[in-house]
Amino acid sequence: MSRATAADVICVDGLQKTYATRAGPVRALADIAFAVRDGEFITVVGPSGCGKTTLLKILAGLLPASSGEVLLRGTRVDRPRKDIGVVFQAPVLLPWRTVLQNVLLPVEVQHLERTAGRQRAQELLRTTGLEGFADRYPYELSGGMQQRVAIARGLVHNPAILLMDEPFGALDAMTREHMNLELQRIWQESGKTVIFITHSIPEAVFLADRVFVMTPRPGRIADVVSVDLPRPRALEAMSSTAFGEYVTRIRGHFQATGVIG
Repeated sequence: MSRATAADVICVDGLQKTYATRAGPVRALADIAFAVRDGEFITVVGPSGCGKTTLLKILAGLLPASSGEVLLRGTRVDRPRKDIGVVFQAPVLLPWRTVLQNVLLPVEVQHLERTAGRQRAQELLRTTGLEGFADRYPYELSGGMQQRVAIARGLVHNPAILLMDEPFGALDAMTREHMNLELQRIWQESGKTVIFITHSIPEAVFLADRVFVMTPRPGRIADVVSVDLPRPRALEAMSSTAFGEYVTRIRGHFQATGVIG
C-alpha cells in the first residue's frame, strides 16, 4: 500500500480497471500503487495497450476505477477537478479563439477571477516562449507552438498536478527534442508536479526524476527507475554512459516480453 505523506501530492493505492466488452471483461490495470512527491517529474512508459492512457484518465478523474483509490492532497479523485491540469497528444485548440483566449479557457470555465487569470496567462505565454503570439490563431502556429499553448492552458488555473498524455508523440524528431528541452525548462520554472505518459524510453529517461515501467495488459508497475542525472539536462546527456544504462534497464523489461518501447 502507498501511504500518503506530507510531501506527496498524489497517492494511488490498489488501483484496478476492468472494461466490460461484448467479448467479455478486459482487465486493463491491476494493483497499481504509487505516491508522487510535490514538484516531482514522473514519466510512465510501457507497450501499446498496457493501460497508460487509462491510468492517466483515472488520475484526472475522467474515468472511474473499478477498485482502489486516487488521493490528491488527501482528497479522493472521483471526478474532474479544478486542481488537475491535463495535456493530451493533440493540442485540441479552438480554431476561432486566439492563443490568449485558448489559454484563458479554464479560467472562464471554472469562473476564476478574470484579471488574475489574464495576468497568469500572459506570464505563461512568456514562460512558454509565446510572448508576441497572444493574438495569433492556432492555424498560424507550428505544431510545437500549438503544443506549448496547450501546456500554458494546462497550467493557467494553477493546478496541483499536470498530467500529460504523449503530448509530443505527433511531432517530428527535431521538434520533439526541442519540446523536451522546453518542457524541462517550463517545469523547473513552474515547480509543478508532472506525470508524463510516453512510448519513448529515451524521452522518459531524459525528462524524469523517476520512470514508472508498465507491463503489457493488464498494466502493472514492473519497475521504478530513479534517474540520477544532473539538471538542467542537455540533449548531449543522451550520449552518456549513465543515460544508456537507464535506457537498457528499461528496455530489458520489454525485450523479455517480446515488446520494445
